[in-house]
Amino acid sequence: MKYLFLVSFLLFGNLLSAQNGALVSESKAAQIELNEEFSNPETTILEPEDFKNFHGLEFYQIDEKFIVKAKFVRTPDEKPFLMPTTTARTPEYVKYGEAHFSIDGKDFVLNLFKSTQPYDEPGYEDYLFLPFTDLTSGDGSYGGGRFLDQRIPEGDTMVIDFNKAYNPYCAYNARYSCPIPPKENDLLIRIEAGVKAFGKH
Repeated sequence: MKYLFLVSFLLFGNLLSAQNGALVSESKAAQIELNEEFSNPETTILEPEDFKNFHGLEFYQIDEKFIVKAKFVRTPDEKPFLMPTTTARTPEYVKYGEAHFSIDGKDFVLNLFKSTQPYDEPGYEDYLFLPFTDLTSGDGSYGGGRFLDQRIPEGDTMVIDFNKAYNPYCAYNARYSCPIPPKENDLLIRIEAGVKAFGKH
C-alpha cells in the first residue's frame, strides 16, 4: 500500500512539474516574442534615438510563484464606463469578472475588463483586458502600471502569468494613448515578474 501511495505521489509530482515546466516555457516564449517585436525596425514602437541603442527589454527573472491559478467570478450586470487614459481618449469598457488568487499566503482580487467595441482582428472575441499596478510600479517597473492579456475561461478558473506582464506603449513612446489601471487593480505586493521599466538611452 505504501509503495502504491509513493508511486502515485511521484506521478502526481511529475505531472505538476511538467505542467509548471510548460507554463515557464510559455512565459519565456512570450518574453522572446515581445523582444523580437521591439527589436524589429518594421514593428518597433521605439523612437529612432532609443532604437539606435536598443539591446533588448529588461525582464524580472521568471518566477513560478507569479504564475497563479485564480478563481474566476463572472460579474454580468456591470454598466459600461469610460476608462481614463494618458490622453483625452476615453475607450469604453465593461467589467467582465474578477480573478481571486493568493500569493505568499495573501489573498488578492483583480478586475478584468472587456471592450464594448469589437476588435478588428479575428480571434479576439474572448479577449479580456487586465491592467494593474503593484508595489514595483515606479520602483523597478513602469510607474503607470502594466497589462496582461487574458481569455474568457470555459470554467471558473484561469491562470494568470505575471511573467507575461508588459508595459503600455506610452512607456516607450509618448505619442501613444494608454489606459490607466483603475485603483481597485492596485496590488499591495511587489510583482517582481514580467517586463521592467524602460530606461531611455
